Amino acid sequence: MHRLTGEKERERKRVTESQHDAENLLRSNTEQEVKGNGYVCMSIMESTVNSGVILSVYIISFLIGFPCNLLALYAFSTKIHSKPLPTDILLLNLTVSDLMFLIILPLKMHEAASDMEWNLPNFMCSITSFTFFSTIYTSSLLLMAVSVVRYIGAAFPITYQKLHKPMYAIVISAVIWLISTAHCSIVFVIQHHPSLASNNSSTWCYERFTDEQKQILLPVRLEFFFVLCLIPLLICVYCYLRCILILYSRPRISQMQKQKAIGMASGTLAVFLICVLPYNLSHLVGYIQGQSPEWRYYSLLLSCFNTCIDPIIFYFSSSIFRLSSEKFIFRNCMLSPSRFQGHVNSSS
Repeated sequence: MHRLTGEKERERKRVTESQHDAENLLRSNTEQEVKGNGYVCMSIMESTVNSGVILSVYIISFLIGFPCNLLALYAFSTKIHSKPLPTDILLLNLTVSDLMFLIILPLKMHEAASDMEWNLPNFMCSITSFTFFSTIYTSSLLLMAVSVVRYIGAAFPITYQKLHKPMYAIVISAVIWLISTAHCSIVFVIQHHPSLASNNSSTWCYERFTDEQKQILLPVRLEFFFVLCLIPLLICVYCYLRCILILYSRPRISQMQKQKAIGMASGTLAVFLICVLPYNLSHLVGYIQGQSPEWRYYSLLLSCFNTCIDPIIFYFSSSIFRLSSEKFIFRNCMLSPSRFQGHVNSSS
């Protein structure tokens, strides 16, 4: 009886060891297959990214940004038909950029709700990623253009009057859209070029890259950091600092105009320092380390708040948006038209 029990124990151990060996062999083959296909463990999703946090950020950005930018679109579209300023055209383009970002955001919400797996067609991944990134950089370049226009108006008023034509702002906006979309077309190159595209189907959307893709992508991201982030940031800082110094050196300038300049400068710097710079710093770190840092996706989430901060810039830079937003707020507060008109007169 004891001999029979001992044989059963030995048999059970042999079966358990065989199962462990099979699991180890399967794990080893899987790792070799991944390495053989050129994939690297640079996937951000393999880190501790919480899909619930991502989904929450997307929802908050959408709920705040979408109505605010719709209001801005209405205000600037109205102003375009009656003697628009160059800044009005630039801010209209900025609003369109933000709305494009917000329109594709539900697709990113679906991705986050699916535990960061892309269950939609592959071509939609490319379009979503292209729109997602190109609108981020379009916004930063448009903010830079607004700061330059403001600086020229404050420092060189005669030159500003000569360049005070809507067509110049339209051309500048078109060039900015061209620059940002041309840079972000790297998304299509990485995912669909025959020599770079992976043959394996993947549930990741623009997150896992082969060694060949990294050799192209990391240097391009480094160029993004300098051309689309650092240079616009330095230009904005210089232009707004000069604007504030010029305005405060002129006693005839009202205190309200000085506060508006400070508000615009603060809003623009907040967009760059909170929304644009952290994510682009991951480009620099990724190029140095040869792989994306684990905090990259969290820094990308900060870019979503760009659509929430931009309306603050609109408020300080455009009287038509300021009046439209105040009218909307006071109407929802159930103020009578006479009381609203009195408020506008007192604020002006």
